[in-house]
Amino acid sequence: MENIYVFTLLALPYITSHNIHKFGGLAHLLIGILRNEFSLSLFLQLYLSLTIFLSIFFMELPMKRPISGDQRSHYRIEAKNLCYKISESFDGLNWVCGGGGGSSKRGPKFILKNVNCEARAGEITAIAGPSGAGKTTLLEILGGNIPLKKISGQVLVNDQHMLEKMFPRISGYVTQDDALFPFLTVEESLMYSALLRLAGGRKEAESRVRRLMKDLGLEQVAGSRVGGGSNRGISGGERRRVSIGVELVHDPAVIFIDEPTSGLDSVSALHVMSVLRRMVISQGKTVLLTIHQPGFRILELFDRLILLSSGVVMHNGSLDHLEEMLKLANHQIPHHVNVLEFAIDVVDSLAMHTSETFNRLHYLQNRVENQTIRVPRLDKDEEHISYQNSRSKEVVILGQRFFKNTFRTKQLFATRVIQALVAGVVLGTIFFKTGNNNGRTALQTRLGFFAFSLTFLLSSTTEGLPIFLRERMILMRETSRGAYRVSSYVLANTLIFLPFLLMVSLLFAASVYWLVGFKNEVSGFFYFSLVVWMVVLMSNSFVACFSALVPNFITGNSVIAGLMGSFFLFSGYFISKKNIPNYWIFVHYLSLFKYPFECFLINEYGGEQGKGRCIESKEGVCTTYGEMFLRQQGLKESQKWTNLAVMLGFIVGYRILSFVILWYRCNKIRS
Repeated sequence: MENIYVFTLLALPYITSHNIHKFGGLAHLLIGILRNEFSLSLFLQLYLSLTIFLSIFFMELPMKRPISGDQRSHYRIEAKNLCYKISESFDGLNWVCGGGGGSSKRGPKFILKNVNCEARAGEITAIAGPSGAGKTTLLEILGGNIPLKKISGQVLVNDQHMLEKMFPRISGYVTQDDALFPFLTVEESLMYSALLRLAGGRKEAESRVRRLMKDLGLEQVAGSRVGGGSNRGISGGERRRVSIGVELVHDPAVIFIDEPTSGLDSVSALHVMSVLRRMVISQGKTVLLTIHQPGFRILELFDRLILLSSGVVMHNGSLDHLEEMLKLANHQIPHHVNVLEFAIDVVDSLAMHTSETFNRLHYLQNRVENQTIRVPRLDKDEEHISYQNSRSKEVVILGQRFFKNTFRTKQLFATRVIQALVAGVVLGTIFFKTGNNNGRTALQTRLGFFAFSLTFLLSSTTEGLPIFLRERMILMRETSRGAYRVSSYVLANTLIFLPFLLMVSLLFAASVYWLVGFKNEVSGFFYFSLVVWMVVLMSNSFVACFSALVPNFITGNSVIAGLMGSFFLFSGYFISKKNIPNYWIFVHYLSLFKYPFECFLINEYGGEQGKGRCIESKEGVCTTYGEMFLRQQGLKESQKWTNLAVMLGFIVGYRILSFVILWYRCNKIRS
């Protein structure tokens, strides 16, 4: 009798989804057969005749899809016998479906098991199931975010194997977390995404953004900042629509969305889903999303439902089909509970009435329905898709976005400006005119000022770490979809910080140099300002490098603070170079404190004025001149510029290292 249930479920979708007024009587006849329990052989003959007739009939009729009349491409995504598992042993990861030996006592954990499913053009396909069912994993595999070499089975796009490098660029993937710049407006967020992903220039981008804001219902908040966290901005539903819009600016034919209604109230959730439904109807897009427990009205917007439980497909088809399967499993759906919510609650008992045979038969039936839908075939030559903009244009666009973010980020812009000015004035008043005094005490005071100033300048740039980490998330998302090159990001970031940190350096130097009473020369002031600029650039590059490496803010802050302390200890201020053990001498040469500290000493006590400047006297007789003091410290006049070259090398080196790390991380995600 169980086989009769399976065959009947296979035939019912033909009747219920096409010309129900013609075949309604036939549906009642089939149900009557089940209730009266006719002989199996008679029913099979009727079933085979009906299947052949319906297949021929519907293959001759074109399938109607809610797509627009344009000639845009449409894509069908399929998964065949998809398996994905993680080995819990220390051997790493094992991606073989079934079998597999191994010496570990703990076997691999299956995330997905023999999954067969499909997402069609002009439909919204929802992946549902309880927590831990594998919904997001399946979405990431179908969206090309998990390399196919790590899974078994097949992922097909229009009956061809997915091209991993090309497919993410013709699709859009919206993550569950809204990775947006909080200080950009809604229109700016969409505009910069459009400029980076469209090749037609600003006019085309503006036109696309206007249409997109209208489609998404964002026209009223176009000039409002996105916000997020402690920064007030637009509502959660509007922010979710902006995240969707950022991935739709290049008009992808396929859209993947992870939990589009997560964290939203019922009204906002329905609005977001209604927007997606309108796009599917008007533009024929393929929309595949994950969802946990949608409401009645949202559930009605889905064309197809994939129900997962512990990585196994419990249902793959329409909502009506799921309801019929629940009834055949002797479940009574309460009036106040929707079908999907009830199915998730009873999914364990539902598994007893579901077999792999049913899953395969239903999958084959879907393939018969799709035989008359014409879809474009993918050309392997399309795998090598170039970027939409040249590298120089990418740098300009990213530079504009960086400038607005930096200027509007109070913690980074206003705070740094005020900090530099106030710190310069306070230090200048504390060490007021100490540069004019002679003697061992005055010398130690000036050395203490140099050491403290360097500590302040090098440590004050670590507040940019959380900003770098937030931008890294957005960078990895955008570069994985082919929006721009990693090198363009690093170069634009560097160029924008150059003038900003120059302004900070001049404010600090101007407020402290003359108050302390250093060498009364304009050239000395400009050299002092140049050294300060190089110091903050070194620190900024150092933080940028480790922000690309560390996983989070706590780890990054600990690593940076530890390294800065080590650099200060081995700079030569506390321990002279000759007293540093040989096995630690490399830290002395890597220290970010060593070279600017020596530059400050050479600038103050070197040159023609330094030769005749008395630093220490005894009984009215000068015992130590500036030139003699520098020789005692092992410093030469020529190091005034070679040290600057070394500092420039640190700046460039840390930026290159930052690029290599970011490139590796982004390339690792893509491949």
